[in-house]
Amino acid sequence: MGWVPAGDYEVALEAGKVVCRNGKGRRLKSVPAKLKDDPAVVGLRQLTEWLERHEQRCLSDVEQWMVRSLPVPTAVLARVWPDPAWQAALRDVVVTGADGGVAGFLRDVDPERGLGLVDLDGDTVRITPDIVHVPHPVLLEDLDELREFAVELEVRQNVEQLFREVWHRPVGLAPDATSVDTYGGGVFKELRFLHSRVTQLGYRSRGGYAVCPVVEDGVGVEARIWIGEHDGYDAYGTETGPLGWTDASGRALTAAEVGRVAWSEGMRMAAALYAGRDVEDEERAA
Repeated sequence: MGWVPAGDYEVALEAGKVVCRNGKGRRLKSVPAKLKDDPAVVGLRQLTEWLERHEQRCLSDVEQWMVRSLPVPTAVLARVWPDPAWQAALRDVVVTGADGGVAGFLRDVDPERGLGLVDLDGDTVRITPDIVHVPHPVLLEDLDELREFAVELEVRQNVEQLFREVWHRPVGLAPDATSVDTYGGGVFKELRFLHSRVTQLGYRSRGGYAVCPVVEDGVGVEARIWIGEHDGYDAYGTETGPLGWTDASGRALTAAEVGRVAWSEGMRMAAALYAGRDVEDEERAA
């Protein structure tokens, strides 16, 4: 973006910040206070805010494709790829083809030539599938090897995929179990702190539970962990409870009925909430 007149100065947007120069072309350390309400400066700052929201929305959308294992038409990727925000969100994500096999790390999308990838041999290749998937890491059978390969390639994913923590259902867990207490008993001095943590981590609270909705194989599942219900006394302490999963009707699911993605994402939420507990209070209670 070029320089725009603002009174006796010129302003521009550079690396997400408004910069200014005087009439002689000398860059200033900051934008003069008298230009704070200048239409050009206000417009650039509003544009910066919009771009930040747009970048976050692109990241959020790609993450949703991954968490829901949604099929993504190559035509859609070709349409959004020229946008720097979409490109930053998509670059280097692992994509799989129609057979579920890993195709490679996404590096380029062209309407005519298809997807440009770095495959698992380290070669740059082109493929032209109609649809690809951005798989959740818990579904990648060779996740450890892919992580090592990504480090070798100096891959930097803006969407947390390969290095997202994953949890697998314990082998010894009874298939008819309807909850796990791995992250139960986390002590919080004040209820509002835990509810605030839920929001900060991007989850929702409802009816005393922190909830994480997941769509897996086209079926909606909700992971939920007890955090304490608002009752006008938010200064009271609370503890995290067991983690369970329900279907769309609210029926509790058994461990055998919970898919791999729903299990991992539920445990990820519970672990993140539990990490904010008051350890000193726990030790005193013990």
